[in-house]
Amino acid sequence: MPLPPLVDPAPPLPAAEQERTLRHAVLPGLGEMGQRRLAAAHVAVIGAGGLGSPVILALAAAGVGTLTVIDDDVVELSNLQRQVLHRADDLGRPKTASAERVARGLSPTTRVRSRRERLTDGNAADLLRGADLVVDGSDSFLTREAVAAATESLGIPLVWGALQGAAAQVTVFWSNPPRGASRVVLNDLYPTGSAHDAPSCAEAGVLGPLCLQVGGLLATEAVKLIVGAGEPLLGRILVIDAWGAVMSEVPLAASRAAVAPVSPPAVDVPEIAAAGLRSAREGGAALLDVREPWETARGVIPGSILRPLAEVLAAPAAFTGPVVVVCQAGGRARRAAEALRAAGVEATVLSGGYTAWVAATSTPAEAHA
Repeated sequence: MPLPPLVDPAPPLPAAEQERTLRHAVLPGLGEMGQRRLAAAHVAVIGAGGLGSPVILALAAAGVGTLTVIDDDVVELSNLQRQVLHRADDLGRPKTASAERVARGLSPTTRVRSRRERLTDGNAADLLRGADLVVDGSDSFLTREAVAAATESLGIPLVWGALQGAAAQVTVFWSNPPRGASRVVLNDLYPTGSAHDAPSCAEAGVLGPLCLQVGGLLATEAVKLIVGAGEPLLGRILVIDAWGAVMSEVPLAASRAAVAPVSPPAVDVPEIAAAGLRSAREGGAALLDVREPWETARGVIPGSILRPLAEVLAAPAAFTGPVVVVCQAGGRARRAAEALRAAGVEATVLSGGYTAWVAATSTPAEAHA
């Protein structure tokens, strides 16, 4: 169903901005008033990667007034296959810096607020407070759950997309929609904890061009909500099979039955920087690399024990501590360390993972699997 505009219009736009966005001004359903609503809007984008890149490009080009971009990562060479916001010259630089540069080049009136930090359960509400809506382009379900919980508590709409391999899903969640619209939240699609074992992009791969398609859909949903045009995907989920060139729609309604949380208990996991690794090893800590064999074949920290994450999670008590857990960037290592510590094994995470170690040593790995 059509929804009322989310944002009140800004004052009349400067002449240059009116000319820049002229094709919107003549578009039925958007027009000059809709463009002024975009100029007044504040959108928070989670992640400046495969999905966040085209979202930021599209929303800046559309003339959204304020973009808050939340990402704590830096640009890596393997990002450039799909993360079109970044260039080869950006390698090693914060992804938020690319967002600022590109948005400024596309739309001089768009303000980009960069938040280079990891979004967590503890800071999500503070990071998102003040935004009119949120677009989640993150690739971790732990992050997605934190974003969903924050938007539910704040009562603001969440434009949501997930992509794996050559398949994708796009929808809108909203805990406090306008009268007559149904309340639908992330837990109605994925009960808490149910998707934690989904493979990462590094494990499952990702079709680069599909990121642009999905990011464009996410940006379109944001525009529709801001200006009150069309029918947003609230209560519907768009399912995309890129290889089959098929897009289908599935109804999504609020769950009637309460679902018991199945997320693992919170475990406090300490981290150490790459610079402290030598001291940890001299103190007797072993290095446990939980990446997949195809990853460790490219290089490992010398002396590492190689055990894929699934093997560690299946039998964490089989290991003895102390151990420093390593993966490519830190996410999988944290999951392994949580399981190990829950089993009584002293475990620490190498902050930033193998990528951070390579950067700190400025040399390629010397040992291979």
